[in-house]
Amino acid sequence: MRSNVFVVGLDEHNARILHELPDAAEYRFHPLLSFEQLRDRAEIPLRELLDAAQGQVESFDGPVHAVIGFWDFPVSTMLPILCRRLGLRWTSLESVVKCEHKYWCRLEQRQVIDEYPRFGLVDLDGAAELPPGLRYPVWLKPVRSFCSALAFRVENHRQLHAAAAAIREGVSRVGTPFQFVLDQLDLPPEMTGVGGSACLAEEAAVGAQVTIEGFSFHGDVRVYGVVDSIHCPGIPSFLRYQYPSALPSEVTARMADISRRVIRRIGLDDSTFNIEYFWDAARDAITLLEVNPRHSQSHAELFARVDGLANHHCMLALALGREPRMPHRAGRDAVAAKWFVRHRSDGVVRRVPSAAEIERVRHAVPGCAIDVAVRPGDRLSQLRDQDSYSYQLASVHVGAADEEELTRRFERCVAGLPFEIDAVGPG
Repeated sequence: MRSNVFVVGLDEHNARILHELPDAAEYRFHPLLSFEQLRDRAEIPLRELLDAAQGQVESFDGPVHAVIGFWDFPVSTMLPILCRRLGLRWTSLESVVKCEHKYWCRLEQRQVIDEYPRFGLVDLDGAAELPPGLRYPVWLKPVRSFCSALAFRVENHRQLHAAAAAIREGVSRVGTPFQFVLDQLDLPPEMTGVGGSACLAEEAAVGAQVTIEGFSFHGDVRVYGVVDSIHCPGIPSFLRYQYPSALPSEVTARMADISRRVIRRIGLDDSTFNIEYFWDAARDAITLLEVNPRHSQSHAELFARVDGLANHHCMLALALGREPRMPHRAGRDAVAAKWFVRHRSDGVVRRVPSAAEIERVRHAVPGCAIDVAVRPGDRLSQLRDQDSYSYQLASVHVGAADEEELTRRFERCVAGLPFEIDAVGPG
């Protein structure tokens, strides 16, 4: 009998990856709430979403073996609540929130490691000031957000006040539903008054940015891959994720050790995770950026191309009570990347690549995968879940024998993907 697995926010891209898993025939994957219901809206009604998801699963005519989901908030936060209601496997809500509340996570990190930046809370209700002991440049961000939304690098008081005003205006969209989650926990004294809409300042780290991917199974914390996060020239927006990492193995081994200590401290068990770091080669200094209580679905095809199995396997196995087993370098490519096609200024989308144009690119660059993220008529500044410095038009997955070929293949893809954007002024 096949296992029935419900997937919160299942989209076409992730459905394709799931059905390409080697053991996909053993499962029946059922979509649970749409992506539009979950995130493509002005407000995130978390309580109603949980009730709707629970009702859909409970009305299913047959056994339910697991509920999983690959997206950041609210999916990552819904899963422990939903699985607890349904009597299914998942890690604890407290461990997930310890990761997702950036301030609480820093408090936990400093109990077991030294590789974190100086940080402090910023009062959004008053005149925003740099916390004592911090020096510019810093990153100002809500304690809970996703896709780097409302995260600003600031270098002086004027920029700090402007960033605080922007966060103050937009923080409630995620902060209000996140407060609903916090209200379900017995918070420690050091979290008193630090709600879902609080704001955090952290000294900016420098260097190469990477992501450690791993999982914890019955208390055994394992790392199975390291992915480079490469930025666009001149702005802190991602140009591509590339696997495997080019960092020295000695450095990534230190990151893996830090990761194991943090995950054990937080108590995240029987769960996937990814942890973002910076490595400053000049000082040989590692800085932990953030901890995510899920694997990165953006990296799934990279692992499939290089190692021979998408990291979705790990979440699926854990949800079913099984030990994940990731192969190593068993894929068809030596290197793979997810590239982002970006536009740096506001505008209205006039034209996107047609289905025929996309198909021609796929024929010209075999094995590439293309996902267009905008539609004609979209105003870029009104798109949800963008970072603070650019707008994503599309993503392109490619694999190759080396980085030089990888770049050439991406450039061939972009050349065949015409976007037309009408420039507009602010407002």
